[in-house]
Amino acid sequence: MIAKSGLPLVGVHHTARPTWKLAETVHFYRDLLKLPLVHAISARGWGPEDHADFLHFFFDSGTGSTIAFFYYIGTQPPEFATARDDYRYRATHTAWRVETREDLLACRAAVEAAGIKVNYQIRHEVIESIYFFDPNGYSIEITWQVRPFSDIDVSDANRTIDAATALEDASRAGGAPFTCIDDVWRTKGERLAADLEAA
Repeated sequence: MIAKSGLPLVGVHHTARPTWKLAETVHFYRDLLKLPLVHAISARGWGPEDHADFLHFFFDSGTGSTIAFFYYIGTQPPEFATARDDYRYRATHTAWRVETREDLLACRAAVEAAGIKVNYQIRHEVIESIYFFDPNGYSIEITWQVRPFSDIDVSDANRTIDAATALEDASRAGGAPFTCIDDVWRTKGERLAADLEAA
């Protein structure tokens, strides 16, 4: 049985990112993807004195979740917010869930019919997804979960992260550089073998 979260969470309310393409962003999410625009905050800058006035607007993405954007009036995008064709930049993304593979394929058809290029469709372990970019260069994923997470998934996830953390700690302390996944697999295997031998 997979343990419940220690926090009384019921899901994601919103993810939020900055945009400097107000019209294009609204057109993409509201008009092309058909996500209703459900709320907009318009405010003077708050907090630090140099905080720009802004709009903070939200699109309904189903079951109580939203995707939101900040539009900082009269500002230019900083270097770190400039879209890059780099896997490290694309790692930050939004993934929406659908219930079935048929729903995923219907989403792909709808996205392509709206003139949006689907970059790829891939099945990786327990999910299958399509990926595409919004006008800001942010990566969007739509996914369906092929099977539920199991206790074996939980055990393997913890063993994987524990092995990787040990390697990272050792590297930071002056040990061998932590540079490849083979090190994680080897460390995890050695620890698992030791646990089985001790059992």
